[in-house]
Amino acid sequence: MTDSGPASLVELRFAQAVKADPNRACEVFDETRIGWLGSPADSPKAGVRRYLTDLSLPVRSGAPHLVFKKAAFVDVGAVIASDQRCEIEISWRSATMAPLFPVFAGRLVVSPSEARLEGYYAPPGGDIGLVLDKAFLNIAARGTGRWFLERVIHVIEAEAGPAEPTVEDAGGTTKRSGAV
Repeated sequence: MTDSGPASLVELRFAQAVKADPNRACEVFDETRIGWLGSPADSPKAGVRRYLTDLSLPVRSGAPHLVFKKAAFVDVGAVIASDQRCEIEISWRSATMAPLFPVFAGRLVVSPSEARLEGYYAPPGGDIGLVLDKAFLNIAARGTGRWFLERVIHVIEAEAGPAEPTVEDAGGTTKRSGAV
């Protein structure tokens, strides 16, 4: 994590290994299958779907089962699918007037071997919040981003599964193994 973006924003970037078919990974964001993210809510913009959910901040050291939750709106924008990647616009913000919750905007990118969450968050409180973020608030932003990426990977692996191996038949046509 660096703060190389605009002065009031902090870069957030996480990557984790995954075995996934990018097209099938995009399918878990289809509006008929995205119930895992939360309850649909009214969206402020055309082309963006909004969900009310509880974002989590697991406390990892000292109390591994302690989790702080925060009601948040998660916005899911355009989903771009190809054989090599699935890219989805993602953002979140507090569902209440919580003064200590960062606003995030970025994207989720899933390739056959990696899932990556990247973007920027705005620490609450302007310039003072930026100073506090460098001291300790970034723990919450990083922890929430890491949790969100792990949650998405869990859903992709559970619902979309890894890419199916393909085989070429005698006519040179590529088929998924087990396909009729």
